[in-house]
Amino acid sequence: MEQRKITIADFQKKKESGLKISMLTAYDFPTASLVDQAGIDAILVGDSLGMVVLGYGSTVPVTMDEMVHHCKAVSRAAGHSFVIGDMPFMSYQLSVEQAVANAGRFIKEAGCDAVKLEGGSTMCPAVKAIVEAGIPVCGHIGLTPQTATQLSGFKVQGKNAESARELLQSARNLEAAGAFMIVMECIPDKLAALITRSISIPTIGIGAGKDCDGQVLVVHDILGLFERFTPKFVKRYINLAPEIKAAVGRYREEVEKGIFPAPEHTFSMSDEEAEKI
Repeated sequence: MEQRKITIADFQKKKESGLKISMLTAYDFPTASLVDQAGIDAILVGDSLGMVVLGYGSTVPVTMDEMVHHCKAVSRAAGHSFVIGDMPFMSYQLSVEQAVANAGRFIKEAGCDAVKLEGGSTMCPAVKAIVEAGIPVCGHIGLTPQTATQLSGFKVQGKNAESARELLQSARNLEAAGAFMIVMECIPDKLAALITRSISIPTIGIGAGKDCDGQVLVVHDILGLFERFTPKFVKRYINLAPEIKAAVGRYREEVEKGIFPAPEHTFSMSDEEAEKI
């Protein structure tokens, strides 16, 4: 039986009742379909696709057109999961008008249910404007990969009292601006727990400990499909890369030796018909 589509109200109810929210990334129709069928609450079409799928060295080169393209595929597969499109670098920073227009593309063209953008208090005017345009917004604080260079690399954020207070205030400001959810990446577990208790909207952790209202990981990481590096916060539930390489290797060998295709993989023609050609 087809599952009901998850809504923002469902996320809020989960926070209020203490039930955890599950979220995974996905970037294409077949993967999103499997994630959706597994009952995951939300699918984030992250700009991490730049590194995971497109082979870029960071998330920075990802374009709006690339994001919309992948979001379309995921949205077609998600009958149950809530789909969040990740606004790429420089698609919302130049002006509030630019932010609203690009957020609208995720909803109107790509079929997403919401958008996500990185940044704390400084992003609140954009968040407020997008929400007022009728588009749900998920915030993202802590390690923000689009501006990792400014943060001196991919490092844990909020490790001292001053920076922790700034993150707490950013979370409160994002909530006040109308965000319905906040992703917290690579921050200490005690700070994540404090922020989660201090705001009324759900928090989603990625390297932020178990006390967040939910968790998100990159699906390629949990499946063992991304081999360039494995962050500390990732748990690999299966290691598919070696199995895939082995299967592809067996295919290559069978082709080279003439084993594949076998008769059962072949469409036959009678000798009589062949002679008529």
